[in-house]
Amino acid sequence: MSEEVTREQPGSSSIRLPDYWWYRARATLLRSTLADFLGSPRRVLDVGSADGPSVSWMFGAGEQFAVDLDPRGLRSGRGVCASALALPFADASFDVVTAFDVIEHCEPEHRALDELARVLAPGGRLLASVPAYQWAWTEHDDRAGHYRRYTRRRIVDAIEGAGLQVQRATYAFAGVFPFFAAERGLRRLRRRCHLPADPGVPEVSPLLDRLFTGLSAAEARILRSRDLAFGSSVFVAAVKGGG
Repeated sequence: MSEEVTREQPGSSSIRLPDYWWYRARATLLRSTLADFLGSPRRVLDVGSADGPSVSWMFGAGEQFAVDLDPRGLRSGRGVCASALALPFADASFDVVTAFDVIEHCEPEHRALDELARVLAPGGRLLASVPAYQWAWTEHDDRAGHYRRYTRRRIVDAIEGAGLQVQRATYAFAGVFPFFAAERGLRRLRRRCHLPADPGVPEVSPLLDRLFTGLSAAEARILRSRDLAFGSSVFVAAVKGGG
């Protein structure tokens, strides 16, 4: 069995917490950044998220399928429980493939990216997101089953290494970045002081929920036309040549 399968697979927290502010904000930011690259696909494959909040903005865009190791987010008849390292589809099967916060869970990385590229039709688009900055690594990444975090350059090089042409790559979640950096710093401090780690995703008050959601909505308007130089995520759109 692959390392991706044997490593702990807790599943996406968005399956349990679909209304958590980060998942709602991510859908808004993804749409603002990547919707122009969606086009009018005939067939769409969502790899690894299979949880609604990530892809709600794409509903209605062609015939949609999903792959995930966690069956809880899969829809009957449109979902397959399988690994991103061995997608159960023929070559050139899809016009759009999405992988939102998936690639960091895959080892070896190149095999997952080769599989994403393989099932794309010529001219097809890969839409992806990954967590940013290795310095931000904490026990949260261990618990989530991550193998790595990324800079923009790192994910662009990896995707281009799979033979795709990157059309846009930008950081995201810049508006809430100071809070993210502070939260990661606090986690590292707790670890150095041998204090118990905070479990799961950070709880936020209704006031902070409104603040984070508002900051992300303002950022979404910027991302429609501009790339950002920093943020806690990286969003990428790439195309497969030959179309």
